[in-house]
Amino acid sequence: MSEQSIWTRARRLWGLPRSSNPATGDADHRFAEAALERHKREGMVLAFRTRFAAMVLIAVMLPFINFSIEVIYYQALALSFILIGWAQFRVARVGVSRAELLLLWCDLILMAIVLLVPNPLSDNEWPLAMQYRFEGFMYFYVLLALGTLAYSWRTVRGIGVMTAGLWMISFGIVWLVSSEDVALTEAVNGAFLPDGEMARLLNPNNLLAYIRVQEVIVFLIVAVTLSVTVRRYSNLLMGHAALERERENLARYFSPNVVEELSHNDEPLKKVRTQDIAVLFVDIVGFTEYAADKSSEDVIGTLREFHQRMEEEVFSHNGTLDKYLGDGLMATFGTPIATDRDAVNALRCARSMMQSMARWNQERSLAGEPPLRASFGLHYGPAVLGDIGSNRLEFAVIGNTVNVASRVEALTRGLTAELAATDELLERVREEDGADGGLVSDFTRHDDVAIRGLESGVTVWTLPPNTNAAAGQGAAG
Repeated sequence: MSEQSIWTRARRLWGLPRSSNPATGDADHRFAEAALERHKREGMVLAFRTRFAAMVLIAVMLPFINFSIEVIYYQALALSFILIGWAQFRVARVGVSRAELLLLWCDLILMAIVLLVPNPLSDNEWPLAMQYRFEGFMYFYVLLALGTLAYSWRTVRGIGVMTAGLWMISFGIVWLVSSEDVALTEAVNGAFLPDGEMARLLNPNNLLAYIRVQEVIVFLIVAVTLSVTVRRYSNLLMGHAALERERENLARYFSPNVVEELSHNDEPLKKVRTQDIAVLFVDIVGFTEYAADKSSEDVIGTLREFHQRMEEEVFSHNGTLDKYLGDGLMATFGTPIATDRDAVNALRCARSMMQSMARWNQERSLAGEPPLRASFGLHYGPAVLGDIGSNRLEFAVIGNTVNVASRVEALTRGLTAELAATDELLERVREEDGADGGLVSDFTRHDDVAIRGLESGVTVWTLPPNTNAAAGQGAAG
């Protein structure tokens, strides 16, 4: 069965709006399906436990109400309800299930039998109409309440309709098969006439049709009310699924701690502001030549593994993955929320990426694959942050700081370096990491380096290829 048909079935069962159909792009049905599955599973467990407790309570209560052998019959029926509940739990699934529908009918029919069929262990020869005198219809509310724990609003409403129909059909059968005990009627009339109303109420042969109709009407009102409540809960469930989807989408771009911060922050990202951030550009050197004689599957596989390794380092150092750039990527530190360790995190991330590349190349060498070389460029400075776009929003980082970081990464080719960073970045690292300069002690300084777009030369610091990046290890701040 296709994803589309699965979602259509789930939407129909749970009464979801048509705009939630994945074909419209308004919702990610994967999260909705997971939410429905989780809700159904948890609901069925709760419904079975509640049913079990209710039936045990009823079975224990009955001897106190009527201490006689006929109670065994009702206790056996209570056990039957427990077994039906267990079967419902076993076959439960999201979607239209004939097995669940059959078991729902078993519930209702068994309840009707309990309430309307005389107890075979009883020696009372009362008129069949006397079965209605014990107000047993209230027990249908137990089944209805259990339905709200595990079923959709449509099913809850269906339980109400099925119960009403079954009760009226049962009433019709009782009316057809019951026979009047004339002696009882005459005795009641003799005792209570001329008060005809009281005589009718107390007559054991009277089915009290208008009370049966009232029972059905009130039950339907309660069922519809509960179905509306379940529907509201289902909408909340879908809203929660949408929040989970949004949270996972955030996790694709931000580190887990930033996602946690955003999930508790009322300040929208679209509020435009300027703040100092660290920007890191990463690129595979010579990847075009490498990919020239490779199959498309090999090229994509290599890029996926490279991006996965780099992405893990970005997130583990509290960075934000801004975008993939073919065989490279751009990451920012201090977005969307600035910290007092952004430059340190950026530099440590770059060093960890260098180590990751070294480990990956060892694995590639063992597999007979050629090594790959990556280059890294870092800069620190002010940038403009905010959402751009109209219908499809994108969190954007804009400004000269981004351009400089990109061009510093390109300088690594001419400077024979694996990592290049501006003087602004390293100065900020010294401020954040203390005066010992442990993270920057092995850099080589290059003065008056020309960068396209800047009027004057800048100071650039580099690490040559295969630099021991041990100084970059350690927990991100």
